[in-house]
Amino acid sequence: MKLTRLTGGTASCVLLAGALALSPVLAQSTASTATSVAASRWPAAQSRPLASRKAVADEARIRRIVAGMTLEQKIGQMTQPNIDSVTPDDVRRYYLGSILNGGGAWPGKRKDASIADWLDLSRRFYEASMSTDMAIKIPVIWGTDAVHGHNNVRGATLFPHNIGLGAAHDPALMTRIGHATARAVRATGITWVFAPTLAVVQNPRWGRTYESYSSDPALVRSYADAMIRGLQGDFKGGDDVLATAKHFLGDGGTFHGKDQGETRASEAELIRTHAAGYYGALEGGAQTVMISYSSWTDTAAKRPWGKMHGNRYLVTDVLKRRMGFDGMVVSDWNGIEQVPGCTKSHCPQSINAGIDLIMVPDDWKAFITETVADVRSGAIPMARIDDAVTRILRAKLRSGLFDGSPASGPHPDASAIGDAASRAIAREAVRKSLVLLKNDRGALPISRSGRVLVVGAGADSMAAQTGGWSLTWQGSENSNSDFPNGETILDGIRKTLGRGQVDYSPDGKGVNPSRYRAIVAVAAEKPYAEGAGDIAFPATMRHSARYPADLAILDRVGGKGVPVVTILLSGRPVSANDLINRSNAFIAAWLPGTEGQGIADLLFTELKGRPAHDFTGRLSFDWPAGDCLRRGVAQFRRGYGLSYRRPARIARLPVGPAIANCPPGSN
Repeated sequence: MKLTRLTGGTASCVLLAGALALSPVLAQSTASTATSVAASRWPAAQSRPLASRKAVADEARIRRIVAGMTLEQKIGQMTQPNIDSVTPDDVRRYYLGSILNGGGAWPGKRKDASIADWLDLSRRFYEASMSTDMAIKIPVIWGTDAVHGHNNVRGATLFPHNIGLGAAHDPALMTRIGHATARAVRATGITWVFAPTLAVVQNPRWGRTYESYSSDPALVRSYADAMIRGLQGDFKGGDDVLATAKHFLGDGGTFHGKDQGETRASEAELIRTHAAGYYGALEGGAQTVMISYSSWTDTAAKRPWGKMHGNRYLVTDVLKRRMGFDGMVVSDWNGIEQVPGCTKSHCPQSINAGIDLIMVPDDWKAFITETVADVRSGAIPMARIDDAVTRILRAKLRSGLFDGSPASGPHPDASAIGDAASRAIAREAVRKSLVLLKNDRGALPISRSGRVLVVGAGADSMAAQTGGWSLTWQGSENSNSDFPNGETILDGIRKTLGRGQVDYSPDGKGVNPSRYRAIVAVAAEKPYAEGAGDIAFPATMRHSARYPADLAILDRVGGKGVPVVTILLSGRPVSANDLINRSNAFIAAWLPGTEGQGIADLLFTELKGRPAHDFTGRLSFDWPAGDCLRRGVAQFRRGYGLSYRRPARIARLPVGPAIANCPPGSN
């Protein structure tokens, strides 16, 4: 017989091809053995036990529920539509197990929906799920993208995006932020959040870089554990939510940082870098994992595994079996359609790969019909369906969802939205996230005596401060009035110095810098989220090439003998040497959220002349040295950050000619 060598991941095995052709059972068994051998290269995870003393009884209860369900009821449990495309009566009729509100989806399609509106909709969905003709009722679970606070809800406190939190290097702060977020989410009757993102971003061209804590796997791992614990607590109170570790796996490593692209890495690199956060998440007790849009090519084995939504090896053999994850796996928004041969409503490959709950925002009715047909035809084994439903029920039971309505049971009241406690935590987080890159000749802190000029449209823009995933998906449709509890940077400076001591010019035109003690300039990216936020290779990474108005403002007000302090609002480290050279002090402020006062806290002295607060933030990513990214070349290394106690002067930074494209060898 002919011997054929098959390579899978980092393991290879020799199979008898002829024998396998004669015996499908033997083929399946041998393939399973091969993947098990490969998966054994992955470290086992140490999950935090969440099961109570009644765990055995809970598992028996789950078996009874599953045994009594029809196929249609089981597929309904595996279906998750968006609230814009489903009604409470649909939940009742189709036995839907979950709903979500995507970015920009609100009760009644109203951005200004009240907390009462959110609670009322939650109550109606829950009551519908408990009014089915099932012998044992299964409550519906509502998921939401609460990625930096309860960011879909008007008036909620929005914390710095993850890139800023990474610069804080403070896991304990993450736990507090997680708990504050959970309280706000529960106040609207929702019990599941699609957070945290655990991408270990390797290329800041990616438009979701700001959702990553760091390029350091160790920091991401520690933050994952801390944030999961903050969100989930012990599931014994009314202020805990299910957390989601996302996006499994390798979303931060795509080639050229392309959104939903190809991660080219050996399996060893996948384990070492991109899986780190998931080990931390399981240590923290994560009960749900979301799958990545990206695909993976094993560069060592020269094997393209394809889209993660169809990758049985990583989802089932590695995550569920080797890492021991017994919670539920959820797809991303229409993620199944990216698997070859699949559509938005039909993908047996994804279910067979191990995805339990399918996010089908609009085409959910067709999904139910086609999936039922797949099971009846044998394309999806009933055992796989039963496993999926078991995992969904397990997560619901562990989270306490079976104990009563999230909208009427014990939970924080509406005061948890934008309350003083959460705002104080967010303001602290802003202070800890700011990274001082330059401070020549004591430009900072600024004395409270004398007038200050603030320039730049970003100084008075909540949209620029909060970035994407803020009320809307891209965050670009917002105005300051959409954030009634927020403060812009300009607000914070005026509050600190007094309105009469602060002048503001969005463009810096027609002002006389000599009239002021100092000038605070705010440069800013426009808000963006995935897709729209990508800086596609080979476009330049230089901020001023993409936002020339910011450079023009510094040219107008700089070099006039008055110190210029520049604050950059960005969702990624960018090339900004021309801005830094025109500034006496330069601060990377990332996307700080709703608490602009936290920035003002670090800019000025106390009344006695001492700094009110010091800078403690340190870069969690390398800061690019030029327009293009070259391996091993960085202007400021990860971990860099000045403070008032650690002053340092930097030489004038090199600025090459403005180029439209990056040369070969860049990434």
